[in-house]
Amino acid sequence: MNTRNPAAPKQAPWIAGLKAARANLIPALILQAIMLALLLGYYFYPPTTHWLDRLAVLKEHWGFGYSAVSAIIAGAVIPEIMRILVFQKGRVSRTNLDNLIFTVPFWCAMGVLVDVFYRTQAVVFGAEATIRIVATKVFFDQFLYSPFIATPLTCWLYDWKHSGYSLTDSDRYFTKAYARDVMVPVVFANWGVWLPVVSILYSLPSLLQIPLFGLALSLWVLLYTWISEQRNRS
Repeated sequence: MNTRNPAAPKQAPWIAGLKAARANLIPALILQAIMLALLLGYYFYPPTTHWLDRLAVLKEHWGFGYSAVSAIIAGAVIPEIMRILVFQKGRVSRTNLDNLIFTVPFWCAMGVLVDVFYRTQAVVFGAEATIRIVATKVFFDQFLYSPFIATPLTCWLYDWKHSGYSLTDSDRYFTKAYARDVMVPVVFANWGVWLPVVSILYSLPSLLQIPLFGLALSLWVLLYTWISEQRNRS
């Protein structure tokens, strides 16, 4: 028998977001520790500096192409490979192709969008890694770009995909209820992971920010997939 009280109040969206951030705490801390180690290594350990400088040269040479390809690999290819290996026990299905048809162009566009955003911030606020400039970029990234551009685009398009690309009832994407119940939890969960990460990214030279954004996205996908599998086994 269903004993749930239908009149019970809905959970506040920020509480749902905090719970999501707490559930992802371990992989988030691992990711943040790796990114911090890379930041310290860049400034204090010459072999790391040399390796990261080579990434910067590649980024400078390939430009937006680097941003697009790295985002596709990090946001589309790696998640699908991990889904096949971890959740599908190595069996490839039509669903994997369907996912890639959506995620490849989505992450290609998001990679270019992030690159444009980073370049714009460097022009407007400066490219130096001073406390003021880094703090300003982090504020605009996490409290303007993320909640008002990146999060809505991601929520809308992924929900559109999950609906079978149907435009029926698409008006709900622009309601207060959708923003409250879907977007706000995502924003809070995002802050738990990415606030420290973007602080580290903006403390590095501009040409390294996109390469390490892609690396952070890849690491996050790998760690999140691993932790999800552990939860499913428990």
